[in-house]
Amino acid sequence: RDLKGRQRSAGTFRQRREADRAWQRAEARVAQGYLGDPGRGRQSFRDYVEKTWLPNHEIEASTRQSYTYVLRCRILPEFGSMRMIDILPEHVREWVAEMKRGGVSPPTIRYAMVVLGAIFTTALNDQVTSLHPCKGVKTPPVPAQPRSIITPEQFAVLYECLPDEQSRLLVETAVESGLRWGELTELRVRDLDFATRMLTVSRAVVQVHPEFHPEGGRFLVKPYPKDKEYRRFKLSAQITAKLHAHVVERGLDRDDLLFQAPEEEGPRERVPRLDDDPDALGRTEPNAAGRRYRHGTLTGYSLGSCRCDYCRDAYCRYRASRRAEGKDDPRGVRVRDTDGHIPSYWFRDTIWTPAVKSANLMIRVRIHDLRHAHASWLLAGGADLQVVKQRLGHGSLRTTEKYLHTLPDADETALEALSKMRNRPL
Repeated sequence: RDLKGRQRSAGTFRQRREADRAWQRAEARVAQGYLGDPGRGRQSFRDYVEKTWLPNHEIEASTRQSYTYVLRCRILPEFGSMRMIDILPEHVREWVAEMKRGGVSPPTIRYAMVVLGAIFTTALNDQVTSLHPCKGVKTPPVPAQPRSIITPEQFAVLYECLPDEQSRLLVETAVESGLRWGELTELRVRDLDFATRMLTVSRAVVQVHPEFHPEGGRFLVKPYPKDKEYRRFKLSAQITAKLHAHVVERGLDRDDLLFQAPEEEGPRERVPRLDDDPDALGRTEPNAAGRRYRHGTLTGYSLGSCRCDYCRDAYCRYRASRRAEGKDDPRGVRVRDTDGHIPSYWFRDTIWTPAVKSANLMIRVRIHDLRHAHASWLLAGGADLQVVKQRLGHGSLRTTEKYLHTLPDADETALEALSKMRNRPL
């Protein structure tokens, strides 16, 4: 019998004496703290993951969603049919090498390895396996890239390119507070004390597929921010005044969201405009057969595998025209799904990306980069490192220190010192 008193088989034997010895050995292992069921390691990897590991693993809904996508796309097709005890480090190394040969990016390979490692760590702790096949297996290196921080001057240009007052106020609040997107879009009127200008960050919202939402929705409000700890800090007088005017103008109550998704006029399908001249873009890069095609054509997208903006938009227009004609099993026109929270994809595609393109900043800027800018500007202006850490909710000072000397003019002092030494009189 196992630890829960359930009767288990210790195997099949020709003689009763051998069978008695087998169950006695099995129960001795149970008494020593082992699970005593040798059949656990003979279950398939897919069964263990889908029936035991994933349902009982305590993780965030958004993490469960990303884990599930990686499992379905990268891990289960490779290991799903194998038995748990048969998976060895050599199989994991072959899997990593195959992904690398297939052109999978190093960050994706590393994340897939993180998920696989988490599965076998649990299996090893539960004594399903006696070997951790991920130990010692290396993945392609992921070099740490330097941060490109938007300067105050670049932010001013970007700010003027935003289309409406609410988006401008949201973006300015982001750079003034350093909040993450989930914290920013879950801010409610009661979170800001307008008299003391103190902001309390106590919740965050995540956007997930209905499959991973407890109630089948799209937005899941967590009663804590990402670092699992409330934090309070003061906002500037000017942004507090703007937020107060925003609340009064819209007649918001205490429990209302500060920033709400605008009402949609009706379902519509986004069809991109093609402003560039395809003849001026030249030809696509050679495919495996060495052939090149014109940009904006079906052959360029499908046979040439070109994924430039022009080819993607041209293919999008082609598919939209097919759906309009009732071909290709057309789906219904999508409607923005929201409960009042601003969808990240809608803000990115409709507000942020057009503004960044119009501002022509010459650097890639995401809405999350405003959090980086907040930290860099504070430190460049002389703010205390510990204060910046607490405002951003970092777990350690080492994370906050990464924002030191990240602005483009941070090396000016070093260059001046170099020039001084090179040009000193002999």
